[in-house]
Amino acid sequence: MVIKGIDPAITAISRRKIIISLLSACLILLILPVWLNDYILHFLIMTFFWAYLSQSWNIVGGFCGQMSLGHSAFFAIGAYTSSLLNVDLGMNPWLGTLIGGIIGSGFGLIIGFLSFRYGLKGPYFALVTLAFAELLRVLVLSVDFTKGPIGILIPLSDSGFMNFQFESKVPYYYIILAFMIAITLIAYTIYHSKMGYYFLSIKENENAAEAIGVDTFIYKLKAISISAFFTALGGSFYAQYIQYINPGETFGWHVSVEMILRTLVGGMGTVMGPLFGSLVLNFLTEITRVLFGDLVPGAHMMIYSVILILTVLYFPSGIYVWFREKIGNKKRDAVFHN
Repeated sequence: MVIKGIDPAITAISRRKIIISLLSACLILLILPVWLNDYILHFLIMTFFWAYLSQSWNIVGGFCGQMSLGHSAFFAIGAYTSSLLNVDLGMNPWLGTLIGGIIGSGFGLIIGFLSFRYGLKGPYFALVTLAFAELLRVLVLSVDFTKGPIGILIPLSDSGFMNFQFESKVPYYYIILAFMIAITLIAYTIYHSKMGYYFLSIKENENAAEAIGVDTFIYKLKAISISAFFTALGGSFYAQYIQYINPGETFGWHVSVEMILRTLVGGMGTVMGPLFGSLVLNFLTEITRVLFGDLVPGAHMMIYSVILILTVLYFPSGIYVWFREKIGNKKRDAVFHN
């Protein structure tokens, strides 16, 4: 048996195939709404939405290894900021979305500074972020201008892009699709940049990273501020899409858990993992709800949980990582011949 070297031309062809496949997928996604009803459109919107949020969390949790359990705080900051500015001051929701992202990033810097400056890491950092989200939730429940537990109902206005309100779900589909593609490209750029390598070194061994000259404090701050900014933008989109928010829905621990689960199932620390994870979990959620939701109250959630546990057990590195390794093995087998 002779082993052939991997020809650079093969790599170029593979890269070309990947680019063509991605462009084809984007084209299909662009024309897909023409044939879809509102039910399937909503399913896809929420799939893209959770993929976007999971990718935002992945920047700090997957790339940099800082396990945040309180990303629901940044999500809620974006939702409440854009909603309050729109309802109380009449500000354009797009401008409110940007301001919400900036404020979310600012809070990310604050919580990161207080945690990283004093050497909090691992479970201690996770608990700090969880406590921060709970603190904000209690604060929002207590003050009057946030409407407390009643929540905020966004009033209807003229349908159009500038008002971020539409009579059809199709524009929301394209907006969140653009959000998802944008955050994926940003994550890809970070992953392959010097910053991404620094994030990886911090994730693998923070002490060793400091020993070779990486300013771990600054780069961890960068990771959480970037992640918080985009998470807050996702909160603003959610508020405009649902047109109603309340503390339980936005600050709830389930928001953070959903981001983390989708990243874990897809492949934490990979660019494509959150997308795979969001598609798989949203599909499983909907299938179990439709097939088993009427049997016993809560039965579909139990079945969903069992499937989720099996997925984590048999694909511990993530579905995307498993899929990539299988494809990689086939390519390696192709360079051997008798």
